[in-house]
Amino acid sequence: MFADRATIYVKSGKGGDGHVSFRREKYVPNGGPDGGDGGHGGDVIFRVDEGMNTLADYRHVRKYKAEDGETGGKRNCHGKNGQSIVLKVPSGTVIKEAETGKVIADMSGDTREVVLLKGGRGGNGNQHYATSTMQAPKYAQPGQPAQELTLLLELKVIADVGLVGFPNVGKSTLLSRVSNAQPKIANYHFTTLTPNLGVVDLEDARGFVIADIPGLIEGASQGAGLGHEFLRHIERTKVIIHIVDAAGTEGRDPIADIYAINKELESYNADISKRPQVIAANKIDAIYSAQDSDPLAALKAEFEPKGIPVYPISAISGQGLKELLYHVREMLDGLDQEPIVFAQEYFPEEERISDRDMPYTVVYDQDADEYVVEGPRIEKMLGYTNLESEKGFTFFQNFLRDNGILQELEQLGIEEGDTVRMYGLSFDYYK
Repeated sequence: MFADRATIYVKSGKGGDGHVSFRREKYVPNGGPDGGDGGHGGDVIFRVDEGMNTLADYRHVRKYKAEDGETGGKRNCHGKNGQSIVLKVPSGTVIKEAETGKVIADMSGDTREVVLLKGGRGGNGNQHYATSTMQAPKYAQPGQPAQELTLLLELKVIADVGLVGFPNVGKSTLLSRVSNAQPKIANYHFTTLTPNLGVVDLEDARGFVIADIPGLIEGASQGAGLGHEFLRHIERTKVIIHIVDAAGTEGRDPIADIYAINKELESYNADISKRPQVIAANKIDAIYSAQDSDPLAALKAEFEPKGIPVYPISAISGQGLKELLYHVREMLDGLDQEPIVFAQEYFPEEERISDRDMPYTVVYDQDADEYVVEGPRIEKMLGYTNLESEKGFTFFQNFLRDNGILQELEQLGIEEGDTVRMYGLSFDYYK
């Protein structure tokens, strides 16, 4: 199965905690601190693999986690760094934050590898906190927490030219005639499920990549059928070839078909519908001279005044293909040659919530006759602080003062000797 979309969960490694220890050697009864630093957590890395062309692997395994850093050891031993995890994706994969849909990275163009989530830094061992007045610090820094995200991976085909048209108008046949692609061809009334890419080689001119975008149906832009699954593949194309059954062999109106497809493109992404277009009027060898009207003349009269050229072709016999392809090459030459790359909109590092952005509450529990201080900001600080050490406790007191928590307690009427509870820890309040 062709898989061009997948949702996965990724998490970097947590940094290892710093270690608290002291030298214990013969003839050194009062050795100084020698707690080592924790190791850094592993990163989550995405890398382009030119041998991949689907996201099928990510349909089966959806959770990926880098290795945590090891805790520091005695004798200044540094904890081992966690191993990073490398996730390989095909070129053209766009990585988005799942909830917002914002782009984090576009794995195309010059971008072949990105560090999407950085592992947490390892914490400092207690050797770093020795001072002239605190020669035996019993405090070490915890490792930095890991980062985690739910990601939406989307493979958007990279091609210069996109072939669009309703099912069974001859797109696959055209692609097989003009390129090295080998799509499955049959008289199906349902659409091809896989976007087929091919390279068009031209004499005395540069070639280009062409993609048979699976057949559209009306309502595709609203998700009808597999509309969204297919429409995303045309987002990178610079020129659009509308291929229609000019002979109307199945009773379709080619003019109405072109308007219907343009409507779907505009509904999905207005920018796409404004890109240069050319009409390939296919199956001209099936147009009968005895027909009451000339469908080819009608197509030209309808669209060429609007700047959309019409080229009569036969994908079966090859008639008119050379003229069509060289015209498309001229169109491409007049356009910006830089590949279409989606800009980054979501920055994981900036999404780390700072302490000051985290909420907290200060309330009086009348039943327990206690003042209760809770919230993510308090919980995070308690997790980082060693309250059993003099320096750690002083650090926590300063945190309560600097964040206005002591002031809020006083506004609630706290007095010396009253109890303050914070996540199961109880303290007596003294100024």
